[in-house]
Amino acid sequence: MEKDLVEFIAKSLVDDSDSVVVNMIEGEKSTIIELKVADDDIGKVIGKHGRIAKAVRTILSASANKTGKRFVLEILD
Repeated sequence: MEKDLVEFIAKSLVDDSDSVVVNMIEGEKSTIIELKVADDDIGKVIGKHGRIAKAVRTILSASANKTGKRFVLEILD
């Protein structure tokens, strides 16, 4: 569910939605969500001063409160 959420948000933000790749790495207490976008779109996902990335992390945190797991968003370049 969280993977789909990150993918939906990222595809809504970028110009090249076909290049959006979301990968999940499961751990015991936390899950790492890796987000890869085209080089031209990396700024659109991060935002000015990291505001958009912080907002996506906040949404993941709210979603994690329901499941009790911790989600970490990594934006790969």
